[in-house]
Amino acid sequence: MITKIDLNKVASYKSQATLETDKALNLIYGLNGTGKSTLSNYLLKRDNEKYKDCSVVGLDENHEILVYNQTFVQENFFESENLKGIFTLSKENKEAITKISNAQKEIEKLDGEKIKKTEELETEKTSISKKLENAKNTIWKIKTDFSGGDRVLEFCLEGHKGSKDNLFNHIQGLTKPNDKPAKSIDDLKNEVQEIMGDNAQKYVYVPKITFSSSSIETEKIFAKQIVGNENSSVSELITKLGNSDWVKSGLKYLPEEPFDENEDCPFCQEKTISNELIENIKGYFDASYEADINSIKTFLEEYSQAIQQIPNKTIFEANPKFETFKQDFEIKFNAFNQLVKSNKKKIEEKTKKPSVSQTLKDSTKSLEDINEIISKINASIKEHNDKIDKKATVKAEIKKTFWQIMRWDYDQTISSYLSDNSTSKTKIDSLNTASKDIGETILEQRSIISEQQKQTVNIEKAIANINDGLIDLGINNFKIENHEENLYKIVRGDNREKVFLSLSEGEKMIISFLYFIEMCRGKQDATETGKKKIIVIDDPISSLSHIYVFNIGRLIKNEFFGKKEIKKDEETGDKINVWKYKYEQVFILTHSLYFFYEITETKHDERKETQKLFRLIKNNNGSNFQIMKYEEIQNDYQAYWSFIKDENQPPALIANCMRNVIEYFFNFVEKKDLNNFFFNQEPFKSSIRFQAFNRYINRESHSLGQNIFDFKEFNYNDFKDGFAELFKVAGYKEHYKKMIK
Repeated sequence: MITKIDLNKVASYKSQATLETDKALNLIYGLNGTGKSTLSNYLLKRDNEKYKDCSVVGLDENHEILVYNQTFVQENFFESENLKGIFTLSKENKEAITKISNAQKEIEKLDGEKIKKTEELETEKTSISKKLENAKNTIWKIKTDFSGGDRVLEFCLEGHKGSKDNLFNHIQGLTKPNDKPAKSIDDLKNEVQEIMGDNAQKYVYVPKITFSSSSIETEKIFAKQIVGNENSSVSELITKLGNSDWVKSGLKYLPEEPFDENEDCPFCQEKTISNELIENIKGYFDASYEADINSIKTFLEEYSQAIQQIPNKTIFEANPKFETFKQDFEIKFNAFNQLVKSNKKKIEEKTKKPSVSQTLKDSTKSLEDINEIISKINASIKEHNDKIDKKATVKAEIKKTFWQIMRWDYDQTISSYLSDNSTSKTKIDSLNTASKDIGETILEQRSIISEQQKQTVNIEKAIANINDGLIDLGINNFKIENHEENLYKIVRGDNREKVFLSLSEGEKMIISFLYFIEMCRGKQDATETGKKKIIVIDDPISSLSHIYVFNIGRLIKNEFFGKKEIKKDEETGDKINVWKYKYEQVFILTHSLYFFYEITETKHDERKETQKLFRLIKNNNGSNFQIMKYEEIQNDYQAYWSFIKDENQPPALIANCMRNVIEYFFNFVEKKDLNNFFFNQEPFKSSIRFQAFNRYINRESHSLGQNIFDFKEFNYNDFKDGFAELFKVAGYKEHYKKMIK
């Protein structure tokens, strides 16, 4: 069964027009020129190159489309004097009939199985297609995330942001990394900013820290106990008391010049200090002692200056690459500073207490630790500077890492789809194989039918049916006869030559349509096995007088419409309607609203079950299909008004419909002479605005409507106003208002 027809870029179908249906009976109404013939000719000759942009859904090799239209009549009756025979089964060969019947039943069963497999196949394809679409939508988040916002990494998407398919296929084709990438997206953004941002520049290397006085830390003098002259008279007491540092410190409180009387002791505040005692004490602190003290002071000064030369930490912090190593640097830097400051304090203590041993810590290893971190900072600076020099290479590496991160992050989506797709492919392959096997079995059964039919087909029954149909319609002045082997001929009395050309248009239509009906019933070849037939009937009453329209409608209903049977539902036991059809599907196209109404089912429930109604319209945008409700069916007079109201319709059609309305209303209702009426009325007689309207309406026949394009004066508003004015001056203003709504 056809479920969808797309017509595009052919004749009046300027853009894609779609007809979708789920019904066996499809009725299509459209005025002449709206595209009915294009539709029927497409279904007749779908392989024609001019229909390359058109498509139909629902057909397979078991379907056959039979089309009745002017092309069919031309090819079968005008171009050929002899008609091809239509074969029907004879009931004389019972054995062949039985074999054919059994084969047909088997085909019917196999068709059911094949339909089921096809439905399963479509369900599976739809399911995996939906999963694929979901996966694509998830992966598309990469595009929306990185081509919006700061767009720093948008260059990584070059060539892959144009479509979801492209992006999904790209990331699906990448190999998942064995380990999670070490870098993050933020790392990549920082790298890009460093080499491509507004402030991108090379960085200056960080100087290493030097400490020139580290050798002082190993001087032996700090461990030495520095004491005075042991030959001094006070040495024994000072040594015994161990207070040489204390005594040395007190010397500064003694007088510098000799004195006559004993002075107060700076320690005990008694007059015990004599010139002799002072000399003995000074003699204790001899030149050797002073030399050692001076050495320590010199070391202290040098060490202090070296500490002052240590760079301030802010020098390092100013470098952009410092941040990564900040924590380690601060720990090592603070440790080094504390160490050298501790050493300095010990040297200061030694100057105050020379007799006390001091041990300084070696700062070499601590300084090496700092400089090792500085080396790492400089290595990072070098890497950055190299990137500045080689931007293209760095961008390529960033892009590579970006896709490694994306492949890792979206692995669940990709792996899940690939697993589902693999399972689905296995199922689809299995269903295709099963469907193919069923198809081959069907061909075997068709072969049986073909062989058996050769023994039992004839063309006599079709001849009788056609002739009976002519008589039934009251036509007895010509008929069909058998002519040579498997050929028919139209004869009128003794005349057997080119009789068809002598028939009236109505007779031509009737004989061609009866022949078409028999062709639908029978077979065009003795070996034809019978496929599911889809019937297309295009304007079968176009040349008939009204006396035959009802009869043709009855013929169509009897032959092509379904028969209702009432059966019990196996599960509920309720009575249900079951419709039986001779043919798989029927499409009927007509320009006549009367005929359209005649073949439309009047019972709402049955119409809803069996029929689908369409309107085919054409405007400046081309032809297209619209779903039509039964309540919308109008008579021809009303239909003309609907086109007049639509300013998007072609000018010739609008003007022609106006002429048809005016002819019907004034000639048939008012019995007025249209020309005389126009010539004697204002404003038509003198108004320049209505001259084009006046000229067109007063033509001899509306059949010359295409000539509206000869003068380029068509203005919709002018024509519509002139049309309204006509009814107004005639006294039918209210009728106009009613119809134009």
